[in-house]
Amino acid sequence: MRRLRRPLEQSRSESEPQARTRLPVRAARGVATTAAALALALTASGCVTVHGELELLPPAGREEAARALAEFTAAYNRADKKHDPALAAGRVTGPFGAINQAGLRARAVTAPGGNPNHLPLELTDARFALPRKAGWPRWFLADADSNRDVDEGAADNRWLLTFVRNGPDQPWEVAHLVILGTDTVPEFAEEEGYAVPVAAGAGAGGEGEGEGASALSVAPEDLGARYVAFLKDGEQGPLAAGPHTTRWRADRLKAAKRPGLATQYLDQVADQGDFAPLGLRTKDGGALVLFATRYFERQTAAQGYRPKVAPEVKALMTGEVSRTVTKEWVSDQAALVKPAGADSEGVVVLGRLQGVVAAEGS
Repeated sequence: MRRLRRPLEQSRSESEPQARTRLPVRAARGVATTAAALALALTASGCVTVHGELELLPPAGREEAARALAEFTAAYNRADKKHDPALAAGRVTGPFGAINQAGLRARAVTAPGGNPNHLPLELTDARFALPRKAGWPRWFLADADSNRDVDEGAADNRWLLTFVRNGPDQPWEVAHLVILGTDTVPEFAEEEGYAVPVAAGAGAGGEGEGEGASALSVAPEDLGARYVAFLKDGEQGPLAAGPHTTRWRADRLKAAKRPGLATQYLDQVADQGDFAPLGLRTKDGGALVLFATRYFERQTAAQGYRPKVAPEVKALMTGEVSRTVTKEWVSDQAALVKPAGADSEGVVVLGRLQGVVAAEGS
C-alpha cells in the first residue's frame, strides 16, 4: 500500500524483447496463412480475444456467487472477532480492501485481545447482478440486507458489494462496498437474464458499448477526475448537489478555517487495478458506477500547540507529531450516472464509504 506520497507520474515498463524461433519458409507461410484465416474469422464473427477467450461469459452462476458472498462474510467475521487483518486478506481487495485491512491493523493495536463487542455480520436476501464479459478480470455485484441496520423506515439499507476475480485459480474478493438506502438502489437492466456492464469509456463521445448502447453523461473512467476537480476547485459541472458533493466540500472549507488548526486537502484519482471503476446499466439507460478516490488531510496546529490524534489514527502513524499530522484516506463512492443529455446534473453521488489507511506525524 502506498503511504503518504504525493502522486507520481506512472510509467509503463516496456516488456523485454522475446526470443524468436526461425521457421522454414514453407512452414512460416503456412503459419501466416492460418493466422490470417483465424483473424478473418474473428473479424467476421465480431468476437474479440481477451486473455485468450472469445465469448461473453457470465462471471459465475448464482450458486457460486452465493458461495462467494458466504465465504467473504465468514472471513470478515473471523477477522473482526480477532482483529486480525490476515484472516480477511484473501477475500478483500481494491478500495474496500485498503479500508478494511487498515481498520483491522489499527484495532489490533487499540484492542489487541480481539473485539469484545463482536457481532457477527449477516448478509441475507442477496440479489446478484451478473454481467457477461470476455476474459479476465470478471466481476459481479451482490445487493444484500445486513443485520447492521433497522429493517424499516429511513434507516433500512442495503450493502452493495462488487466481487472481483482476476483468473480461474483466484478467489472472489470484494473490491467495492457502498451502503445505500433501500429506496436508493436502482433497478438494473438485463439482456438474456444477465446484467449489462458499462464500458469504462461509455461517456458522450466515448467508446460506448456497442451498437444501440446509449452514452452516459460522464464516462466511468472520468468520474474520479471530475470528483477530484470539484473537491479542489468547486466547479460542480455534472455533479448534483448533495451530502457527498456540495455539503462535503462545504464541511471541508469550514474545517480549513478553524482557529488554531489549519487543514489542507489533496485529492487523487484511484482507478488502477482492483481500484478500477465498475458500472452496471440501469433500466432508465443510465448506470450505477462504483469508483474510488484517495485523499490526504493535513492538519497543522498553531505554534506551541499539537493536533489531537485519535487512538485508531495513532495506531497507523509513522513519525512523531510536533505540529502536523497528515492522514491518508481511501474513499469509495457509488454514483448514479444519467444518460448523456438528460439534464445538467447528470451524476448523483448516492453513497460513500471511507477510512484512514495511513498517517504521518511531523
